Amino acid sequence: MRRQHIGWVAGAAAAVLVAAGAITYAVAEDGGSDTTTPTAESADAGFARDMAVHHQQAVEMSYIVRDRTKNEEVRRLAYDIAQTQANQRGMLLGWLDLWGLPKVSADPPMTWMGMGDMASGKDGALMPGMATNTELKKLGTLNGKQAEIFYLQLMTDHHKGGIHMAEGCVAKCTVGVEKRLAQGMVDAQQSEIELMAGMLKERGAQPRS
Repeated sequence: MRRQHIGWVAGAAAAVLVAAGAITYAVAEDGGSDTTTPTAESADAGFARDMAVHHQQAVEMSYIVRDRTKNEEVRRLAYDIAQTQANQRGMLLGWLDLWGLPKVSADPPMTWMGMGDMASGKDGALMPGMATNTELKKLGTLNGKQAEIFYLQLMTDHHKGGIHMAEGCVAKCTVGVEKRLAQGMVDAQQSEIELMAGMLKERGAQPRS
């Protein structure tokens, strides 16, 4: 049953990504109710920049754990997350290119949400839910069941932070196709959180928070 669930999550993600090319170009013509291109300070641009960074770490963590365990279920989940978030990251950065906007900002992360003071950036954790550099190094030293548990815990936290940010875009972004992608992230990552809770329970562990 769980294998079918993972397959469903991957299938749903693939269905979204099949239309990635069309979405990337359509977004240039979907600039919100006033059809104007988003500004560098807009929620649309802020979300694209911040979620691209957030996603990159998820990809990194997923590839780390694929080298630390032989468990097929965890490796499949990690691969699905890495592929989905790498593709979404490309879409987000592509939109910034289409809008002619910079991929970095002098403002703190999540400023577009009115939460620029939320993340201290301490030890590499630039936004809520992100793992610290120390945690990433620890993941790279674990093997087998220990690596699986720590990855599932880190990714659960990561998804929770990502969902919070995506919900912010759903509420604040003006580009329709970006809002829809953000809602898709909320739905898919919530499903994966539930899946990972079951995987942790099977390993005698639980989410950290």
